[in-house]
Amino acid sequence: MSKTIKQIMMREYSSRVTKASEAGSGGGVAELHDAMLISIRGVKAVDTTRLRQGLAKKNIKVTVLRNSLARKTFEGTTLAPLSELLTGSNALAYGGNSVVEVAREVVALIAKMPKVELRGAVLDGMLFKGKAGVEELSKFPTREEAVGRIVTLIVSPARNLVAQVQGPGATVVGVIKAIETKLEKGEAIAAA
Repeated sequence: MSKTIKQIMMREYSSRVTKASEAGSGGGVAELHDAMLISIRGVKAVDTTRLRQGLAKKNIKVTVLRNSLARKTFEGTTLAPLSELLTGSNALAYGGNSVVEVAREVVALIAKMPKVELRGAVLDGMLFKGKAGVEELSKFPTREEAVGRIVTLIVSPARNLVAQVQGPGATVVGVIKAIETKLEKGEAIAAA
């Protein structure tokens, strides 16, 4: 393969590793911070197409890599830890809301396609190796789930405080209503 072709492929990898930022008027470039490495060697073309289509519905992309070019492209990025896993036939899975979502989807699809091998994943520079690492990552909460848990933890003490205040108040209201109904019926409230 000529040097020119290699440079073109590395530019293509770089353009996929860095994506145009949607937010902001500057139209800057945002780096892809997390991704997952899978091996689709031995998977039939029809199954590969199904895998890609299933992931595309969740806005997850799969790119087959040339290991040496991917290593050079990943240098100096948060995807650099994946370089040690780049042996054999590899594909990079990325996109969705986070690599946790990618891991969940791929782990679910592997049940149908056991020939797909989980190589590893990177989340914020932390490497998760092999099938066990990726399955562990798939059990992590996504950002939205983590924010929801935090909000629940923050609101929980206030909710408990309101329940404590309302508890005795409800008892007092019950006693007052009982007195009111007795008075309406003409009964004595207490024996003198």
